[in-house]
Amino acid sequence: MDSPSSALDQNIDLSKLTPKDRQELQQFIVNESQKARIQQSVHNLTDICWKKCVTGGIRSSKLDKGEESCAQNCVDRFLDANFAVIKHLDNMRTQG
Repeated sequence: MDSPSSALDQNIDLSKLTPKDRQELQQFIVNESQKARIQQSVHNLTDICWKKCVTGGIRSSKLDKGEESCAQNCVDRFLDANFAVIKHLDNMRTQG
């Protein structure tokens, strides 16, 4: 049985798309790629901060105070580092 994506590939002739439709499709693909990268970053951040901050057994449905504080600091530092890298790259792009 064909997967939905292979059936879709067989039914769409991209050469028949109008330039506007091609542009919309390209933008859709860019947007979906950005969403996937964000989801991957969130997954990585969750993994890193969980391993760093939740070191004991899980005793309830909430993090204890120390774990919560550690997780918040971990997320804050991760975001700070990402923003610093983005700012640096943006400065390099505008200067060079």
